[in-house]
Amino acid sequence: MNNLHASRDRPESIARGVLVGWFGFYADVPRGFYATSGFALMLAKYLLEVTVLWRVVGTMMTPLEFFSPVLSAREELVAGAPDWLGWAWFLWTLPFLWIAVTMSLRRAFSAGHSPWFGLLILVPAVNLCTMVLLAILPNRRKIEWLDAHSTIHRTVLHYRSAALGLVMGLVIALVMVGVSVYAFDTYGASLFLGTPILMGVIAAVITNSVAPTTISTSIWLGMLTVILAGGVLLAFALEGVICIAMAAPIALPLGGLGGAIGKFIAETTRRPLGGTLAVLVFLPGWTGIEKSVTPKREWTVQTEVNIDADIDQVWERVIHFPNLAQPDEWYFRWGIACPLRAEIDGTGVGAVRRCIFTTGVFVEPITAWDAPYRLAFDVHSQPAPMFEMTPYRDLHPPHLDGALRSTRGEFVLERRPGGGTRLVGRTWYQLDMFPHAYWTLWSDLLIHRIHRRVLTHVKQHAEQPTAGPTSTN
Repeated sequence: MNNLHASRDRPESIARGVLVGWFGFYADVPRGFYATSGFALMLAKYLLEVTVLWRVVGTMMTPLEFFSPVLSAREELVAGAPDWLGWAWFLWTLPFLWIAVTMSLRRAFSAGHSPWFGLLILVPAVNLCTMVLLAILPNRRKIEWLDAHSTIHRTVLHYRSAALGLVMGLVIALVMVGVSVYAFDTYGASLFLGTPILMGVIAAVITNSVAPTTISTSIWLGMLTVILAGGVLLAFALEGVICIAMAAPIALPLGGLGGAIGKFIAETTRRPLGGTLAVLVFLPGWTGIEKSVTPKREWTVQTEVNIDADIDQVWERVIHFPNLAQPDEWYFRWGIACPLRAEIDGTGVGAVRRCIFTTGVFVEPITAWDAPYRLAFDVHSQPAPMFEMTPYRDLHPPHLDGALRSTRGEFVLERRPGGGTRLVGRTWYQLDMFPHAYWTLWSDLLIHRIHRRVLTHVKQHAEQPTAGPTSTN
């Protein structure tokens, strides 16, 4: 009977052991478990992603594209996909990131090396080599640390060390904003990826080096450091609410991950601050390299509507359409640039289209006038993409000046086989905020909303029985 219960409990024990090995910080990671888990998880991730991409978008992701360190190779695969797919892909990736980092930290330590070596798993092009090396190196020591065996009683020293850790995390945030944004004029991955992790690491290392605390407390400490940094940027008029809110979904989990890493480093390293200080020197250097080697890229956003009207009526409304009503959508009312009306001076190629937004005027010389099928234009000048929400007047963070730049656009009209017209709006733009894989989720979403507002307006007026030329003045 006992053997029967033992056999029933065994699958649960195995599953529990695997989950602890993947997500925890206490268990040793033998090289066999590391290699097997890495291969199995990568295979599962690839198979699910390739299946979803094929069924939703109709594109096939090759293994080479899956392993490519160039993220743009994967970004092209979701072109034209529904808005939800990019966000689902981002959320789906987070637990794999946690597993890869935590297992690699423990594996590096078990192999007799500094836990910092495991963080090479985050560096593109180097990560695969790091995984292979960690899967080969033999075990040399076991993980033994306070959090796994002891109940921790809070003392004044814990709160003092936590406060010191938070302050140092905030210092790192301010230094990196100064270096990245104001010295190198870039919003790079070093700022949005490396900085939140390092903030959590330094806060947890300092706290646990002075007065050891739990892993959960360290994680919350890392996230609290990110939250406080956002408040400080807002209080000192360095950023507004919208940008901070957009950065939160990526910065908060990374801050928590940094807190867990800092806890592990403090408990397993004799001089935990030594490696941390080395990374502090490396991070600004990463910013400078990132600025100099990152190529310019262009993204395309396409939105379409079907209109129950003849193509000539739709064309007339594309060229001459009444002013749009004041927006009801919360994101427009909170400061995102919202189209109000459009005017065209002249006809044919060389005419100038002016699209008036709540933030200013887009000046768009016409480059193609193929009535009633296509109207294309370049963007000669443009206003800021948003008004930042802030308690201060005239806050204008650097990212509002050209970080998001529309380069050209077009309207394409097609006759539908069953009657009516298909109207397509396209915008091409450049984005100088990294990682692109995250920030283009926001830019694509907002440009889709702008497209939808304009195309729906054209649809409503083109479907009116009396549709005809209307003055835009």
